[in-house]
Amino acid sequence: MRDPTIDKRHGSVNEQRARDTGYTLSKLWQYVRRFRLLIAVCALLTLASNALLLAAPKISGRAVNAMEGGVGHVDFTTVFTCAKWMLACYLLSAVLSFVLSRLMIHLSQETVRSIRQDLFEKLVDLPIAYFDTHTTGDIVSRISYDIDTIGASLSTDLLQIVNSIITVVGCFTMMLSISWQMSLLFCVTIPVTIRFAAFRNKRMRPLFRKRSAALGRLNGYSEEMISGMKTVKAYHREQVFIDRFEERNQEAVDSYYEADYYGSVLGPSTNFISNVTLSLLGVLGALLYLWRMLALGDLSSFILYSRKFSGPINETANIFSELQSALAAAERVF
Repeated sequence: MRDPTIDKRHGSVNEQRARDTGYTLSKLWQYVRRFRLLIAVCALLTLASNALLLAAPKISGRAVNAMEGGVGHVDFTTVFTCAKWMLACYLLSAVLSFVLSRLMIHLSQETVRSIRQDLFEKLVDLPIAYFDTHTTGDIVSRISYDIDTIGASLSTDLLQIVNSIITVVGCFTMMLSISWQMSLLFCVTIPVTIRFAAFRNKRMRPLFRKRSAALGRLNGYSEEMISGMKTVKAYHREQVFIDRFEERNQEAVDSYYEADYYGSVLGPSTNFISNVTLSLLGVLGALLYLWRMLALGDLSSFILYSRKFSGPINETANIFSELQSALAAAERVF
């Protein structure tokens, strides 16, 4: 017979490991790495799709330079040629993105299937004492809600992060090739955005862990009350259990509100930093153009790259709340 003290000590160790982000990510990677070939194909499609999107602003700048001569001096041949190439880039990129999305959905669902299968097999092997200390609703919540949250994050958030990294690196490289003077401005705004996002991330992580736990308690209580409804009605305890449910329901509502509130602040804040950066770029670019240090088409291309550069950073900030929710769900599962 197992010593309950050992089980208790092992349980505390497991809880501590589950709260470790590195441990959670490593466990997720053990499931994802089974699809190495599919991951490689997705990586190639991501690179190709983003490369096409990064080429379009450069082509647009050439078209603008062809029109800079004024009325009667526009090189229409160059303009129409650039327009055709831009259209081809956008169409091909859209096709590759569609195929990539389908593959990522397949990858995420296969991963979720494996996690759910392993979780169910683990539950079958657990001792009866575990089910005495954990409500059925909380267990079902981990099998359904938490694992579905992980799958949604793998299919959308993971792809978004990879696209953001490629776009940011590619755009910054292109901007450096156009004007290093204007690129220096991002050396100030990027650290500010990263520091702010890291600060908010530390505040958000415990809130999403608390939210998942509150939902599990609510599901557990609901399942117990529904299964024991005959007993509740036999003893006329309806109002007592209604009041208890209201207490747990309010706890879940407060947890969701607090997590979503702090999570929703991050996106608008980074958007504000991005808009300030764009305004400063417009002023600096106008001065460089007046001083004949920058062509009008290059200025147009740089502005387009700056929007593409800031966009992924803002989008990544917006999905931080979803990532925190997915990590909290993964902690509960593992």
